[in-house]
Amino acid sequence: MALFTVERRSPLPADETWRRLTDWPRHAAHIPLTRIAVHPPGPTEAGTTTVLARTGIGRASFDDPMDVVRWRPPTRHRAGICRLEKRGRVVAGWAEIEVHPADGGSLARWREEAHVLRLPRRLLDPPTAWAARLLFGRLVQALLRDADADARP
Repeated sequence: MALFTVERRSPLPADETWRRLTDWPRHAAHIPLTRIAVHPPGPTEAGTTTVLARTGIGRASFDDPMDVVRWRPPTRHRAGICRLEKRGRVVAGWAEIEVHPADGGSLARWREEAHVLRLPRRLLDPPTAWAARLLFGRLVQALLRDADADARP
């Protein structure tokens, strides 16, 4: 599987970094050709929340459903962790978002292991990991600096 890790430091406190990184619909504003829905609407909870990313245009689209299987927001003294299990027909794997309190802000870590089903992993995992690291690095950076997120209550 294509395993990658992205880390970013932020001057934001851990709870605000967490809020921004787990605001699922906001991800779609920074990932091209992607829409995101959360079921059921409302607060995220382990075992009950599914995040559905739909990527593509028209018939050239696919769903990437992810179940939230772990949800522990950060505190002043403890890292927060969210784990999503991918269960789609196109992409399989998992993703973990960790937010660690740190002096002067927080440290965000996005770790993911994913692969496209029915395609040769040995051949595609290296470019998939490279592209995912680039895409998700930009996503995390954008979510942490997103001025619109500052304006919301």
